[in-house]
Amino acid sequence: MQGILSFLLISQEGGIIQGMVDYFHKGGGMMWLLLIVAILSIVVMLERLFTLFRLRKNPRKFVNQLIEIIEGEGVEAARDFCARDASVVAKICEAALEKAGEAKEIMEESVARKATSELAFLDRGMLWLASFATIAPLLGFLGTVTGMIRAFQAVAAAGEVEPTLVAAGISEALITTATGLLIAAPVALAHTFFSSRINAFSREMEEAANTLIEYLLQAKVK
Repeated sequence: MQGILSFLLISQEGGIIQGMVDYFHKGGGMMWLLLIVAILSIVVMLERLFTLFRLRKNPRKFVNQLIEIIEGEGVEAARDFCARDASVVAKICEAALEKAGEAKEIMEESVARKATSELAFLDRGMLWLASFATIAPLLGFLGTVTGMIRAFQAVAAAGEVEPTLVAAGISEALITTATGLLIAAPVALAHTFFSSRINAFSREMEEAANTLIEYLLQAKVK
């Protein structure tokens, strides 16, 4: 809290950009590591947003559309329809259609094998986000320790306790702690959001694939 207040005071006096620069320098050398973590976190979060944005296609609607094509034009037309679609759900459904007319276990195995390769990209970067959410506050606390060490070294060198001697070390300790927590909080929230979105999409894909397999079995499509 003290670090945030210091940043706001600096910002009011010399502008936001200058305030951020001064705030960064007051945090000491540990701020460079925190900056690297922040930049990498932003890169991963942007990549995840772009990737999940591409998953807007609703698996249930796609399977229903696919069933209509099968009933009206046949399995070959449905396969061609999936082949022209670059989405993940189309690739997985195509794997089921390739085994149409065979046993349920064979279709499920084909779908599972395809899903494993097609959905592998969903977890890409998630481990890094979880790591950054853990590392950022640890680096902040490490900065707290180094700041306090610097403050006590100043007192030991002077031989007396003066507020001006320990101010820089205490300021560094508070700033790094606040920065580490400020980085970790949004990264942790982003990880939770992406995880929930990935789990929801995976469930929808599983339900859609099962719906298609059940239809192929009941309709005895070959």
